[in-house]
Amino acid sequence: MIPQIKKILYATDLSKNSAYAFRYAVDMAQRRDAKIVILHVIEPIPPSVKHQVSMYVDDAKWEEKIQYEQERSIDRIKKRLEEFCKRESQNGAPCLDLVSAILVRLGHPIEEILKVADEEVCDVIILGTHGKGFLKQTFLGSVARSVLDRTRKPVFIIPLPHGETDISFEEI
Repeated sequence: MIPQIKKILYATDLSKNSAYAFRYAVDMAQRRDAKIVILHVIEPIPPSVKHQVSMYVDDAKWEEKIQYEQERSIDRIKKRLEEFCKRESQNGAPCLDLVSAILVRLGHPIEEILKVADEEVCDVIILGTHGKGFLKQTFLGSVARSVLDRTRKPVFIIPLPHGETDISFEEI
C-alpha cells in the first residue's frame, strides 16, 4: 500500500529548472489534496572566506554587516517566492491555496532539506536537477543525489526539458 501524500516539500535553488519542477509539486498537490512547503536555502559563507576577509578588512563589525545583509536577503527571497506563487496562481494553478509555508533558511542545502522534510512532516520531496555537462545521463546534481541517498522519503527529481519553458523566477 502506498502511503498517503498530504505534504510535499518543494526545494528550490531559484533556477529555471527548479521553477519548472514547481509545476510537478502543484500537480501532485492537486491530485492528492496535499499542501506544499516551499524551501530555499542560502549557503553560509565558508570559514576560509571569513578568514581571508578578516585579514584584509579593518572594520571589526564586518561579520555583523554580513549577517544583517543575509537577513535582508532572506526577506527578499521570501517575497520573491511569494510573488512567484501569486504569478503562478494567475496562470491557472491555485498556488496560494496549496502552499502551507514558504521557508528561507541559512545553512547547507542538503542538511536543511532533510531537516525541513522531517520538521514539517513531509511525505515526499520534489527537486529540480540541472543535468549539466557531458555526464548528465550518469550523474544527478550533487544536492539531488545527496538528498536521494540520505532520505527514506520518496524523492522526485525533475530534469529541465529539452525545449523552452514558460516558467522562471527571473520575471519577479
